[in-house]
Amino acid sequence: MDWQISEDTVPSSLITEADARSMVGRPPASGAWQDGDPIGERRFASFGELHLESGESLPSFRLAYETWGELNEARDNAILIAHALTGDSHVRGDAGPGHATAGWWGEIVGPGAPIDTDRFFVVAPNILGGCQGSTGPASIHPDGAEWASRFPYVTVRDQVEAQVRLADHLGIDVWAAVIGGSMGGMHALEWGVGHPDRLRRLAVLSSPPVTTADQIALNSVQLQAIDMDPRFRGGEYYGAPDGDGPHRGLALARRMALLNYRSPTELNSRFQRSWQSGVSPLGHGGRFAVESYLDFHGNKFTRRFDANAYVRLVGAMDSHDVGRGRGGVDDALAQVTATTLVLGIDSDRLFPIEGQHQIARGIPRTLDGDEAVVLVSDFGHDGFLIETAAVGKHLRRLLDAD
Repeated sequence: MDWQISEDTVPSSLITEADARSMVGRPPASGAWQDGDPIGERRFASFGELHLESGESLPSFRLAYETWGELNEARDNAILIAHALTGDSHVRGDAGPGHATAGWWGEIVGPGAPIDTDRFFVVAPNILGGCQGSTGPASIHPDGAEWASRFPYVTVRDQVEAQVRLADHLGIDVWAAVIGGSMGGMHALEWGVGHPDRLRRLAVLSSPPVTTADQIALNSVQLQAIDMDPRFRGGEYYGAPDGDGPHRGLALARRMALLNYRSPTELNSRFQRSWQSGVSPLGHGGRFAVESYLDFHGNKFTRRFDANAYVRLVGAMDSHDVGRGRGGVDDALAQVTATTLVLGIDSDRLFPIEGQHQIARGIPRTLDGDEAVVLVSDFGHDGFLIETAAVGKHLRRLLDAD
């Protein structure tokens, strides 16, 4: 999990009065994109029934996606980018109608960029179960109401199977590369293990081979924060007036998550013990600056995301175990045939670097042998989104490799 978009991944800073004013006004009950909203740069592909690992199924589903570059005649220059937990298909481009924020990896993807759109055809789908155009809890059920709490449990593997359908729809038999960070790295790894004949290169950034008990525990507290919000109503809050959605629970979950996305070094150096205003927080009603920072980003998040989608996507992250049903992690990783870049951040306390080293040891053909590339960064887990020069250098190495 990570901030995932460019406006949130900039180095932490004090909240200004202008920032505070931008949050004035009641947020909608859900920040999901819905039919009738401006489409922006999205494209859509619709599919029939999808059988899920749980035994349930979706009678039909849709994926929203964006593309950059041109698919060549041989159809062998396509790259799939899988986004993280709260991201979307808007990897590159300005904010505007249909896109509340600017692209989250604009320095990595584009003409002449590390993922060069003059060379490659780049595809970025919004995740199944998400809330930015793909089928998820805020989407309309066949009976005409929102799926809401009825939306089924989906796993990372289910989400990858939906992406396989999209590849087939686009006529892409083999990806030149599949690239993902954080939750997107889970998808990328599942592509490499589950569909080794459908990609030539693989990049797993700041992602683990399994979601551990510690990580599941951290996730469970966030989900409880949402569930305890009386305005969550068991997931049945669509149609509530502005300001009457589960904003407090969702914002609190987001604040909890941020503490794992950034490092103590960054937060301590940026904020120290500074006050948000001239009013002392030591018994006089004032606030520490870091408290205001967490509140601001938690409240901002509720205006672009959906609480039910957050619950379902965190549940999908909990499902992640690349070795499940495959004889364990080592046997699963041995099935990867793609040339692979594995990269982690030394200060990542969400998905510590040991997990990336385990992936590197298990995959037969990596760029750097039995150890992952380790980026030194004060930004913690979000380093793969912020340290674009360093990350871009290693992605260029991968895409130039055979």
